[in-house]
Amino acid sequence: MYSENLKSLGITIPAAPLPLAAYVPAVKTGKYVYTSGQLPMKDGKLAFAGRVGADVSQEDGKLAAEICGINCISAALTVIGDVDKIARVVKLTAFINSAAGFTSQPEVANGASELMIKIFGDNGKHARSAVGVSELPRNAAVEIEMILEVKE
Repeated sequence: MYSENLKSLGITIPAAPLPLAAYVPAVKTGKYVYTSGQLPMKDGKLAFAGRVGADVSQEDGKLAAEICGINCISAALTVIGDVDKIARVVKLTAFINSAAGFTSQPEVANGASELMIKIFGDNGKHARSAVGVSELPRNAAVEIEMILEVKE
């Protein structure tokens, strides 16, 4: 079902990016999966670095958020194995490396939010926080973490 949506969108879920420190990509407890924060890593490289609103455009920040969202799904698959086991996206938290005065964090976070709705339909609608921060690991433009409910 969701695997078909991914295919029709032309999205391939890559292997989960390797953790940058002492943590795991995701943890499953009960019927929930909590992902670690995911950066916009693509083909083993940081795709977008710098502050959104200065070094990175708002539109590129939105693309970075989309990559982070794909990487969150990838992280979840390390503990559940199959995208079709996802029941719904519960919560998405987006951290945006923001230039001074940049206040469009919600629009940047929409990159991931809109993608979740394209993939999971109504089950992709979620609670969300979009937070502007002064620094992110590796100078990433965006970092996203998710909470997913999985089918028992």
